Amino acid sequence: MKKKVKRSLSTHFTIVFILTLMVIIFFCMLLNSTMIERFYRNGKKNAVIKCYSQVNDLFNNEEIPFNTEEFDNEFSRITTNENVSITVVNSSLNIVKSSVPANNKMIQRLVSYVLKNDPNYLFEDNSGGDIIFEATDTYEIRMTHDPRMRNDFIELIGTMDNGDIAYIRSAMEGIRSNIRLSNRFLLFISVMAAIFGGILILFVSKQITKPILKLAELSERMTNLDFEAKYEGHDNNEIGYLGERMNKMSSTLESTITELKNANNELKDDLEKREHLDAMRSDFISNVSHELKTPISIIQGYAEGLKDDISDDPESREYYCDVIIDEAAKMNRMVKDLLTLNQLEFGNDAINLERFDIMEMIRNYIQGASILAEDAKVNLSFDTQDQLYVWGDEYKIEEVVMNYFTNAVHHVSKGGDIMIKTVRTEDGHVRVSVINSGDTISEDDLSQIWVKFYKADKSRSRQYGGSGIGLSIVKAIMEAHHQRYGVINHDGSVEFYFELDPA
Repeated sequence: MKKKVKRSLSTHFTIVFILTLMVIIFFCMLLNSTMIERFYRNGKKNAVIKCYSQVNDLFNNEEIPFNTEEFDNEFSRITTNENVSITVVNSSLNIVKSSVPANNKMIQRLVSYVLKNDPNYLFEDNSGGDIIFEATDTYEIRMTHDPRMRNDFIELIGTMDNGDIAYIRSAMEGIRSNIRLSNRFLLFISVMAAIFGGILILFVSKQITKPILKLAELSERMTNLDFEAKYEGHDNNEIGYLGERMNKMSSTLESTITELKNANNELKDDLEKREHLDAMRSDFISNVSHELKTPISIIQGYAEGLKDDISDDPESREYYCDVIIDEAAKMNRMVKDLLTLNQLEFGNDAINLERFDIMEMIRNYIQGASILAEDAKVNLSFDTQDQLYVWGDEYKIEEVVMNYFTNAVHHVSKGGDIMIKTVRTEDGHVRVSVINSGDTISEDDLSQIWVKFYKADKSRSRQYGGSGIGLSIVKAIMEAHHQRYGVINHDGSVEFYFELDPA
């Protein structure tokens, strides 16, 4: 279940942006109200000083003669560019050059200043007095108020290099009202900027928080061990780098957990195998004890009879010895079979695959084992071919044939038939079958005959000394070859078979 955040990053970014913008606007308005007038005055002061320097240079420029058209144009350019009024008088207070009419109050002010007859410079209302900005050996800069025009002015009165006096005047042009108007405009712009900026930052922040939410969802799925989830963004920034790192972390966690699961499964398999081995060991001991109990008891009984001289008849003594020898041979065969089966089941006897002629191997075995068929009075037939090469461990495959053949001899009906044949299966394998006539195997016994010590007919097994291990050896050998094997009931016969790859 997703956790609902109290405040999203986009909302937080928007609030921080608007607050920051309002603080900046406040300081801008404060600076605008307190600093812009001073800045404007300094600009005007520098402008009149520049005009004074340009007029002084113009009057000293011999290349531009006085009272020529070129001189007048340059003089007009200076006054127009800086928006100032300029009047130049000589030492006799006669006007040399002026950008205003001769009867202008500006000229009267200059005359009053030079003659120093009127400290108020002919202004009717100058109770506040003038403010001197700067005074040097050649000029003086003041700010004064003209009540008639209801405006402040910056004035420069200075002596030029040729001895003439220059009077330069520039209006402050209602700076205070302009500041108020500027602050209102700034406030209006600020409100609009806050609205549109808030919308923009909200949109931008959502674009930023969207991949972050994807990463949060990815981490939640990783918490639930869902490592199929991957960050699919392609951002070339810190978020993209974080997503790439999380993808790598997801892959690492997935492989680590997979390894842990595999190790856990292996551990479970080992424990199950150990329990299985313990059960097998217990069954083995129980079965071996049971199988050895009878021959040992027989050997012990007949040996004690010989010792106690139960019979003085030589034939009886020989019979007793034959029984002891026969039971000892059975025990010896069983122990050998158990050792063989033990090596196969625990992988100590590796399969050595080689190419060999299975027809020749069967013919060689039958030559040595045909006496068993003769003793059992059965007919043996072999569907022989010239050559048939297969892949397998020839020694162990011969042991499979021996167990099948021995089993057939012991279970064939009296005067019956045993047939060994080879065929090709539909998938190309070579199938070797040992078929004996006689009773079929019950359905209950079909799945149990491959189990160690299992005997479908215990009375008959006892007669020929069977221990129930032979077919278990067949099972172990064929499973080591990874090949098929089995038993099929036919009408009046039983077929045991195994298969090998053709060579």
